Amino acid sequence: MSQALYVGVDLGGTAIKVGLCNAAGDLLRLFEGPTQTEQGTETILNNIAAYVKELVPPGTPEWEAVAGVGIGIAGFLDIPNGIIQFSANLPFRDVPAKQIMEEKLGKPVKINNDANVAALGEAWGGAGRGVDNCVCYTLGTGVGGGIILNGRLIEGFSGMAGELGHMSVVPDLEAIQCGCGQMGCLETVSSATGIIRMAKDAVERGDKTSLAYVENIMAKEVFDAAKDGDEAAQRIVSRAAYYLGKSMAAIAVVVNPQRFILGGGVSKAGDYLFDQIREVFVKLTPEVASRGVDIVAAELGNNAGIVGAAGLFLRA
Repeated sequence: MSQALYVGVDLGGTAIKVGLCNAAGDLLRLFEGPTQTEQGTETILNNIAAYVKELVPPGTPEWEAVAGVGIGIAGFLDIPNGIIQFSANLPFRDVPAKQIMEEKLGKPVKINNDANVAALGEAWGGAGRGVDNCVCYTLGTGVGGGIILNGRLIEGFSGMAGELGHMSVVPDLEAIQCGCGQMGCLETVSSATGIIRMAKDAVERGDKTSLAYVENIMAKEVFDAAKDGDEAAQRIVSRAAYYLGKSMAAIAVVVNPQRFILGGGVSKAGDYLFDQIREVFVKLTPEVASRGVDIVAAELGNNAGIVGAAGLFLRA
């Protein structure tokens, strides 16, 4: 085979997903197997190698065409040196993953943060295809993100660029402490966790809300209640949307992206959320920086991390 191929690995606490991509960012084939976290670091790294070889058998023309293997990992990484410093859901501490996996696979390997690779996947093969400058948010348990400028993922000197959830956007009088230790982070109000916390606070205050009758409040219940006219839920969603729009306004005058891409479970609220974000963004951003900028939903879903990891050799 003459065309280069790339393998992407999405390393999760429960499953390892691997995919084969071509140079255009098209996902050609998938394979998935258990992580076996409880069996330790060596087993996990051996599983990655085994699943990659199951996806693309060594000795085949496809294997010869593989130009690199990218791995997306949730945790704190020394990206330039390929070291997993710490991961909350995996038994890694100061593990030289790049070196070990290159020895196991005989292929060049790159590692990167899971949010970065998800952003890169959307930029390369999803909602950002054809757009050279975009910023991606992942709205889930936390708020992750990634910044793509001139077609390339921005990592920063230590790999911490694009930590959008830890922008301090909430005023001191309203701020609470984030899991990162700082006050007023975007993650505290615009993640699923933040939305659920605000809903529980409303119930405990005695606000008149249908959420008081929900046994296990999730972000979806808050959005559903807001769409049904529940005023307390509407205030919560508006607050989450406001600070997302505010963060985008700040980003717009720093990196001037053409597109903001929102993925993750919270983004499934659809236009009810997106319309409010767009309204805030336009209001808080100078017209010259907001003109022509769109805010869209991610397209790749759970495959974004695989595609982005494969793209580390072309777009990072």
